[in-house]
Amino acid sequence: MFNSILLLVPIIHALLFTSVNSMRFTLKSGEPKCISEDIKGNAMTVGNYSVVNPGEEGYPIPDSHKITVRVRSPYGNNFHFGNHVGSGNFAFTTTEAGDYTACFSVLERKPAITVTIDFEWRTGTAEKYWYKIAKKDQVEVMEYELRRLYESVSFIHDEMFYLRGREEEMQDLNRTTDNKMFTFIFLSITVCLSVAGLQLWHLKTFFERKKLL
Repeated sequence: MFNSILLLVPIIHALLFTSVNSMRFTLKSGEPKCISEDIKGNAMTVGNYSVVNPGEEGYPIPDSHKITVRVRSPYGNNFHFGNHVGSGNFAFTTTEAGDYTACFSVLERKPAITVTIDFEWRTGTAEKYWYKIAKKDQVEVMEYELRRLYESVSFIHDEMFYLRGREEEMQDLNRTTDNKMFTFIFLSITVCLSVAGLQLWHLKTFFERKKLL
């Protein structure tokens, strides 16, 4: 009897601290709908949502049926934001205890349209079945950060080569300009001396004709 009670304790504990909300609901354009979940602090929570395709399977979700999703804490802190998406997921560890809200909305259209959404929200021990999604989310964040760092390094690398190329071009331009200036000055001096020589020759010839010399 005592052993049976001991076996029931972890089962009861799991039932008490497991929360699973799985639902399908409709959403009219221009009329946001929020779903709240009371979650204790420092607890893992995972959500997954997707728009039910109004057309045939295998075709992309129409832009008119894409949704905006925002998950907030009891104090209004944002933990997830999906803008104009057909599906998505979120996973985070709560920092505050209280009602967390997931709000869904569709852009207002005339005539109004109705969007059907599948939504599953797991908290407590239920998230252990969704650890792959959480890890995937973390991996995607790390992948994004690494890709951003790689792009920054690539940009700096390309910028350094560009600046080095520009520096070489400026040095070539300076050398070319110096050569042109030297040639111009040399030609200017040559022309001035030639003109001065011609003027002296002309004056000498003029005075010789006048028999002044």
